[in-house]
Amino acid sequence: METHNKPAHFEQQTPSPETVDGPVAGPEGAAEMPDRQDLPVEVEGTPAGQLLVAAPPLPVPGRQRMVWLRTLLKNPKALTGIAIVGLFILVALFAPVIAPGDPTEFVDSPNLPPSAAHLFGTEGQGKDVFRQTVWGAQTSLFIGFVTGFIITLVSTIIGMTAGYFRGRIDDILTLLTNLFLVIPGLPLLIILSAFLAPGTGTIIGALAFTGWAFGARVKRSQTLSLREKDFVAAALVSGESSFKIIFTEILPNMISIIMGSFISSTTYAISASTALAFIGLGNVSEVTWGTNLYWSQNNGAILQGAWWTFVPSGLCVALVAFGLSFINYALDEVTNPRLRAEKDLNKVLKGTAFRKTRTRATPVFRQSQPNSK
Repeated sequence: METHNKPAHFEQQTPSPETVDGPVAGPEGAAEMPDRQDLPVEVEGTPAGQLLVAAPPLPVPGRQRMVWLRTLLKNPKALTGIAIVGLFILVALFAPVIAPGDPTEFVDSPNLPPSAAHLFGTEGQGKDVFRQTVWGAQTSLFIGFVTGFIITLVSTIIGMTAGYFRGRIDDILTLLTNLFLVIPGLPLLIILSAFLAPGTGTIIGALAFTGWAFGARVKRSQTLSLREKDFVAAALVSGESSFKIIFTEILPNMISIIMGSFISSTTYAISASTALAFIGLGNVSEVTWGTNLYWSQNNGAILQGAWWTFVPSGLCVALVAFGLSFINYALDEVTNPRLRAEKDLNKVLKGTAFRKTRTRATPVFRQSQPNSK
């Protein structure tokens, strides 16, 4: 018929294409992609009298990368940790403005208690404790973040290479990783720090040399799992090189693990460098939180009751570790599917007659019995 020679277009009463190209806000405000049934359907007539239904293409999802980062910034624990760590970073950056002067200068009599002239008092040699605490943040945080970055970089490269290539490469790298895991870390760290020239570079090198193995083991196991996914097989078929697959296909799926490893390594580096300086294995002429504790011990602060000489530096180390741990806990809550599901289920069942059974396994919800009077 004549009508069959002309294509006929029929469109359902659905939102316009402009309204369905992007994500649709769900009931909780989260972005949800529309279903195929909700999109316009195009029907065409052929000269033979047949009707062809052109299935609409699924909309291309928007950029979903770093969604976990936006969720992380809404987590109360993450905000608390970021505020604490950010405050200390600002103190370290603006140390010349906050506490101007030379932190190694002798300013007054030894062991003076806190006062208006000296906010944190003076230590056993007459140096200003507040000035030493503020300036000590620079070196201590520098050692922590640089060491954390090096440990994360080395463990990521070794772990992902071993997990992807497997075979002889995996055997060699796994043997090296296991060797560093079984060697006692603290004695090796003390030996390296004692026999090498004291300084910031020595501390960073010793901490990085002894601290990468555990992170490499974790990243290897995750890479072994991701290597069997379909998107890796598709990349292999398309002819991509192995290193391109590792760093462009697998690595983006491990960002949360790498970030957690960096935070843990930074916490370890700050604590370990402070401990090494406290026992005198660092450069005691530098001003760090660890050397502040070292000089406080040498000057007999505890025997003289001069608590103000060691409490500020020790409290700073504890607060930075506390803030980094809070960020790590929040990162686990955001990226761990089990914790996310449990949190969402708690929201759904809030105010209902159901209670959660305390168990280490999958959470079980039971209906609460009314209290009998």
